[in-house]
Amino acid sequence: MRKSKTLERLQDGKISRVACLGHYIPSFVAHAARSGYDCIWLDLEHRALEVREVQALLNLFHLHDIDCMVRPPTREKAQLYRYLEDGASGLMIPHVNTAEEARQLVSAVKFPPIGDRGLDGAGMDSNFLESSDVMAFAEAANQETFLTIQIETPQAVDNCEEIIAVEGVDLIFVGPGDLGLRYRQAGDHDGQMLEAAFEKVASACAKYGKAWGCPAGTPEAIRQRYGQGARFLANFGEYVHIMNGLNESIQHFAEYES
Repeated sequence: MRKSKTLERLQDGKISRVACLGHYIPSFVAHAARSGYDCIWLDLEHRALEVREVQALLNLFHLHDIDCMVRPPTREKAQLYRYLEDGASGLMIPHVNTAEEARQLVSAVKFPPIGDRGLDGAGMDSNFLESSDVMAFAEAANQETFLTIQIETPQAVDNCEEIIAVEGVDLIFVGPGDLGLRYRQAGDHDGQMLEAAFEKVASACAKYGKAWGCPAGTPEAIRQRYGQGARFLANFGEYVHIMNGLNESIQHFAEYES
């Protein structure tokens, strides 16, 4: 079974460098891998790709030896582990608010004895039945795939220690967009509540020995979150960079406009 670069780097105390993709751009996988990224966060929560498009991309992730963390649009058990069977290195589940929700997700995507994932063994993750040793495959799958839980609401922050303590939760990812929106609606106009949430999650992850991360789009943000203990950091998304690139390039014509 393919080894996860994300898990290897996190186990070594290094940053796992993450880029985000939300559209069917096959060449993006090759470019991210060649640039040195360890993982691509494939966002299917807010973007729509066809099943065959996702499967085609996952083949490219294996070809170019880079992790794929899928953020799925569902929590349906069989659909979740189908992404793993098709070759995803990990799953990131949004809006997990309680430890019970986290335990249900562990049950869905981890093999026994940790969870209750269904066994096929004939997918991309097993290299299409490369080995008949299902015990070894199940153990390797539990070790080389990861479940990321997103902390995105004040309720999740309140419950973060119990969530982080759940066996089988491998990574925690703070979502400052949704979390910041909810705190602003509660009166957090200077961001202090959001920063306190980061500190609370960081402390709980340190207590239970779990890795955590978040988006960090600038060198300053990476430095800040790294100092808090974050080692899973996303700093690139094709959507924003295409938009910014177009806005910058159109200015090349400015002097020719009357």
